[in-house]
Amino acid sequence: MGKVAEGKRMKMLCLHGFRTSGSFLQKQISKWDQSIFSHFDMVFPDGLFPAGGKSDIEGIFPPPYFEWFQFNKEFTEYTNLDECITYLCDYITTKGPFDGLLGFSQGATLSALLLGYQAQGKVLKEHPPMKLFVSISGSKFREPKICDVAYKEPIKAKSVHFIGAKDWLKLPSEELATAFENPLIIRHPQGHTVPRLDEQAIKKMKDWTSEILQSSDVSDKGFKVQNGEANVMEQAQQEVLENGKIVHESIDLKMENKEAADTEKTKLDKSDKNMKTEKDLVEPENGKVELVAPGMESVLCFNQKLM
Repeated sequence: MGKVAEGKRMKMLCLHGFRTSGSFLQKQISKWDQSIFSHFDMVFPDGLFPAGGKSDIEGIFPPPYFEWFQFNKEFTEYTNLDECITYLCDYITTKGPFDGLLGFSQGATLSALLLGYQAQGKVLKEHPPMKLFVSISGSKFREPKICDVAYKEPIKAKSVHFIGAKDWLKLPSEELATAFENPLIIRHPQGHTVPRLDEQAIKKMKDWTSEILQSSDVSDKGFKVQNGEANVMEQAQQEVLENGKIVHESIDLKMENKEAADTEKTKLDKSDKNMKTEKDLVEPENGKVELVAPGMESVLCFNQKLM
């Protein structure tokens, strides 16, 4: 057991999927055990552009919906990507510093790009290096000019990758994980969704975030942390390399709960229609959520002990 030092708190920027919203991702993440991110301030902004077409969550979750950039069917050509990157870099600089990124689908793909660009000195040169990344159904960009820079070398930020057995982005998600040093991979039996977590996955995530908190010196940022204890991963798991190849740890997530909502190109479970209520939008269990204007920015702050 290791105790998280008083004064340590981290800040994470959370980017939603295509034609959804920050509030929707906030709702999805609220399904997870609140102790996982109890020492994190989670920020959920909306995409830069209003949705340019039908959203897959219409009738399931209320509008407005947003997108970060546009792309062709093959995902090889992108519109407004440079504008999006500039916007997010300005956002990170003015509202940060941020310690890490979390993203779903388009948001995860974009987050990994920012991490790769920062590692190569292309963006966020004056911002501290990002320490962690949570990818849910993410993928790589396919444009060679982007790939040659963003994925030139293994990205050193600590990363965890959620990969669904029925996700149409399963293989691209696996490919994205190879762009990171020693990625933690958590597999689940569902599709393109933020999955609910079983006890094994909850423990693994708590250990993962706790190890990052233990090893990071963030006390000088002035964040205040509540009393809490957490398990620390063995130091040998931090960056394991064998014969020059990246070694990753992988666990399978066995879930009996089938209520999780698929958000892009798969149907959302009917039981998730209770997301429509205004109370559900801003009040996940054991968490405090504030909607901050302008920009419909949603900030999720958890204050409780790690189990």
